[in-house]
Amino acid sequence: MRIKNNEVAVVAIGGLHEIGKNMYCVQYQDEIIIMDCGIKFPEDDLLGINYVISDYSYLIKNRKKIKALVVSHGHEDHIGGIPFLLEKIPEIPVYATPFALALIKGKLEEHGILRTTELHEEHEDTVLKFKKLTVTFFRTTHSIPDTLGIAVHTPLGAVVFTGDFKFDLTPVMNQPAPNFQRIAKLGNDGVLALLSDSTNAEVSQFTKSERFVAKSLHDIITGIHGRIIFATFASNLYRVSTAIEAAIDTGRKVAIFGRSMENGVQNGIDLGYLNVPDGLIVDANEINHTPAEQVMILCTGSQGEPLAALSRIANGTHRQISLQPGDTVIFSSNPIPGNTLSVNHLINKLMEGGANVVHGRINNVHTSGHGGQEELKMMVRLTKPKYMIPVHGEYRMQVIHTELAQAAGVPAENTFVLENGEVVCFGPEGSRIAGHIPAGDVYVDTSGTADVGNVVVHDRQVLSEDGLVVVVATVDYKHKRVLAGPDVLSRGFVYMRESTELINQAQKHIYHVIKSEMDKVEHPKDSVIRHAIVDNLSDFLYSKTKRRPMILPMLVEKK
Repeated sequence: MRIKNNEVAVVAIGGLHEIGKNMYCVQYQDEIIIMDCGIKFPEDDLLGINYVISDYSYLIKNRKKIKALVVSHGHEDHIGGIPFLLEKIPEIPVYATPFALALIKGKLEEHGILRTTELHEEHEDTVLKFKKLTVTFFRTTHSIPDTLGIAVHTPLGAVVFTGDFKFDLTPVMNQPAPNFQRIAKLGNDGVLALLSDSTNAEVSQFTKSERFVAKSLHDIITGIHGRIIFATFASNLYRVSTAIEAAIDTGRKVAIFGRSMENGVQNGIDLGYLNVPDGLIVDANEINHTPAEQVMILCTGSQGEPLAALSRIANGTHRQISLQPGDTVIFSSNPIPGNTLSVNHLINKLMEGGANVVHGRINNVHTSGHGGQEELKMMVRLTKPKYMIPVHGEYRMQVIHTELAQAAGVPAENTFVLENGEVVCFGPEGSRIAGHIPAGDVYVDTSGTADVGNVVVHDRQVLSEDGLVVVVATVDYKHKRVLAGPDVLSRGFVYMRESTELINQAQKHIYHVIKSEMDKVEHPKDSVIRHAIVDNLSDFLYSKTKRRPMILPMLVEKK
């Protein structure tokens, strides 16, 4: 890949053909601006993986060119990868809005790198000036406070990244409405390329205002007489604020469960976003001595996470709360991609325990934080970009978004459906695809270790589907004899007591493989025989069972 000296390059290191892992870069000559650095939650087949981050190798290689990491807002899919990036490149200065910055600080402290990180608070009027690039911001609205769009000004025009956005004209919690004037001014001054949120590109109408959901939730909570368990994202202070206001109006005490929810509420109080009267929030132990109609439990776990508070309540494993008949559980969120089955399972479990469950759009307890088709077209009309790149969305969403942009006036040849790592360059002569940079998935497991590796994940999938077969034999390479065994042990493959014939056949097969390999050469090699056992036994077992378990040969050599 080669970027010409008079070209502006744009590349997504994450966030294309997927929901999550948002990370976009603008490069001009020797300056790079990074916009967001998120994670993606794993699909069910990624066993033992907590989340997925981006491949930062291109940035590590070009670390001297990086001028800043600027953050649009504080959701995990936009900030979750920051600690892992800073562990690789600690010198990057990070700029974020107040609420996002509070969340980032918590993550950096967990990783032990808070003191070594250069952090700056950004606002709509912040201007970051570097030698060749300038970064400005504009106010949008989303399902989290302090949401900004980002404009990277280059000699060829501005590259505008919307972040996650919708046009909510009546936001809650004293948040300002989108700054249409500033967005339109960017368009009048000249937008080279627009990188726009594609999440709701398939939704034909405007997205409902958060105030509509707030009223609906307030009405639902007011009509409930038993105990309320309110589950939402810890970062969605709008819903948290609505729940707290409803608790105040109905005379309920609020108990908070889940570390991220505790941190989110505390950050909201510290930043002045949440109005919490003294005595409203009570210790978890107090709710067991409080009448049910005076209790609201605010917790995490609306996505069915197995270790979150709500899942432990449903499973009866929570140390302080037991599900009671007459409880009402409110899910004030929709399942993110990949979590639908987990959420459905959790709802069933709660209902089996005697709880009433309120969930879904039919109850008006959730609205999206992403703009529908009309908002996406309005963003294009306001910014009037020369080029359009749909981001943050699966492939079909990106395709539909390009069609919307074309309907709003962007020529078809100026719209790009890119994939992660694909570099598009804009220059005086036009645009071109300039090649690829590494942008694969990097896995983080339950221990927090990054880059678990595809081989490890594949091994876990094989173990989960076909099990493990261990082969143990004692051999004398000098005299080319099998002294003991081979013995075969099965774990997760077949039940040995009911498969004695198969095990006996496998032992004989392995014996002949070992003897054959030792007889081939004068000095047999342990590694060659191990590979032969794996290859031959795998084919043999497949012929008998149509399954290929992982095979682990253990050869003990007599000295």
